[in-house]
Amino acid sequence: MEKIILYLKESYSELVEKVTWPTWANLLDSARVVVIATLLISLIIFVMDLLTNTVLDFIYSL
Repeated sequence: MEKIILYLKESYSELVEKVTWPTWANLLDSARVVVIATLLISLIIFVMDLLTNTVLDFIYSL
């Protein structure tokens, strides 16, 4: 039990004293990058799916 308590104390100490937390502005900038990248990748996948369906429909209609 003492090892668990020591682990929790050391973990708390590390989170409070050693970890550099991002500022609110940095966090918002990172979130914007993630949202834009997600939208861009989704758009690329949508276009690839649309093209594949069009090509396959053409092939099957022959």
